Amino acid sequence: MTSVAGRRAPARVGDPVAAIDTPALVIDLDAMERNLAAMAAFAHAQGLRLRPHAKTHKSAAIAQLQRAAGAVGVCVQKLSEAEALAEQGVPDLYISNEIVDPAKLARVAVLAGRVRLAIAVDSHLGIDRLAAALKAEGTEVDVFVEIDVGQGRCGVAPADAGALALRVVSHGLRWAGLQAYHGGAQHLRSAAERKAAIEHAAGAVRAAKASLALAGLACPLVTGAGTGTFALEAASGLWGELQCGSYVFMDRDYADNHLGPEPLGAAPVAFEHALFVKSQVISVGAAHAVVDAGHKSHAIDSGMPKVWQGGFEFRNGGDEHGILTPVLHTEPGAAALPSLGDTVWLIPGHCDPTVNLHGSYVGVRGGLAQGVVETVWPVDARGCLT
Repeated sequence: MTSVAGRRAPARVGDPVAAIDTPALVIDLDAMERNLAAMAAFAHAQGLRLRPHAKTHKSAAIAQLQRAAGAVGVCVQKLSEAEALAEQGVPDLYISNEIVDPAKLARVAVLAGRVRLAIAVDSHLGIDRLAAALKAEGTEVDVFVEIDVGQGRCGVAPADAGALALRVVSHGLRWAGLQAYHGGAQHLRSAAERKAAIEHAAGAVRAAKASLALAGLACPLVTGAGTGTFALEAASGLWGELQCGSYVFMDRDYADNHLGPEPLGAAPVAFEHALFVKSQVISVGAAHAVVDAGHKSHAIDSGMPKVWQGGFEFRNGGDEHGILTPVLHTEPGAAALPSLGDTVWLIPGHCDPTVNLHGSYVGVRGGLAQGVVETVWPVDARGCLT
């Protein structure tokens, strides 16, 4: 089979779906492209920039599809992710995270000579070291000040945004605006909870903009938002750029969010599941079946995967195995189990770390039942932790 990153790929272009080896990371290309189009259309209709988060897919090919659909570029969380995607031709990258290590900042400065690059900061030390690295290399980046909008992770208090932005400007760096992403709001299950969280985030953005005004600075752009809340940020009138990532694949955890009685604003009601782990039944007991996809093939930080159109519950069987039991059965054998050799499609609980477990994607055109392998893509930024 085709080699991807020096390893045996699970399929070849032209193979039927049935020939894909297991376990394998499979993209329903038709569904993914509809997701890409839906988000791009929403952003365009709202007059917003779209900069999807590539930490979801870690793929230059998918990043380029997002750019072709209207995205201005993509986000990453790690410098090595940016380097990997730049190496494969992605020209516009935003490291939406802080870097303070001088050796890494020297790499940032070098990378800025090859692509348009942006980075987030939340400390005077980080700004000073960034400025020194860029001066030494003679390059420039866009600089966003990150504010804490409720996540309790990175970011300064909104009232401190002005002082930090002045530090950026004092070094002659390109002042770009505010990073305002509320990751903790993305998986609040009810629409009311998510709405309240983003209302709080919007208050933080207003306070930060007021701090900037007191410092005599305008705010060119507020960037943030995720797949669970993007319509709320859009409706606020404060955010100018959306960083949604998981919409491209729509994992089980995001699908568990409740939309409420009406869609949020003008957002698409739902995105389609487009990322799957193909598995195969390798053993059958009296009341359960076992597939060959354990947690070495799908992340379990957000819970177990969901069985796609199967009527079965997935239980953790360890590194190499998943255990299937019928849903809502009352006695052993009350519902038919899959047979030895049957294909079972799994929807990962969390797409980002699941992708990081695989070396390649198998892109299928024509659906999971009768489709054909159209492409095999490497996961370019797999394992990029630094």
